[in-house]
Amino acid sequence: MSAQTDIQNQDAKQHAEVTRAERTRDARTYVPDVDIVEQGDGLLLVADMPGVRADHVDIQYEQGMLTIQGRVPARQTDIGPDQYLLREYGVGDFYRSFRVGEGVDIDKIKAELKNGVMTLHLPKAEALKPRKISVKTT
Repeated sequence: MSAQTDIQNQDAKQHAEVTRAERTRDARTYVPDVDIVEQGDGLLLVADMPGVRADHVDIQYEQGMLTIQGRVPARQTDIGPDQYLLREYGVGDFYRSFRVGEGVDIDKIKAELKNGVMTLHLPKAEALKPRKISVKTT
């Protein structure tokens, strides 16, 4: 293994440790499947977050980093673990983080949650939108 490969592996490991979510609840944490589409006026992000209610979603955008968290409450809390005959359904929270850059107009970000699918609209800042420049004849 070369020194360069070793450094790259160490950098990747350190990056993974830094970006990993810290768990504050004793529950599973899932990485939601996400589609991101660049549109003319911004980005559209669609994330699968089944079982999450709108009041349990936390979206943060700071210094180009977008973080999405969704909390799913435990099901059937009145049943003890020794009462289950079969228990396959896993309940857990959702966490995903993206570096999307500084070009988002944070005052115009909009999020919707419907049927376990979150849609997030991230409009581009006016300074980054393409402009048409008119040419005058003289």
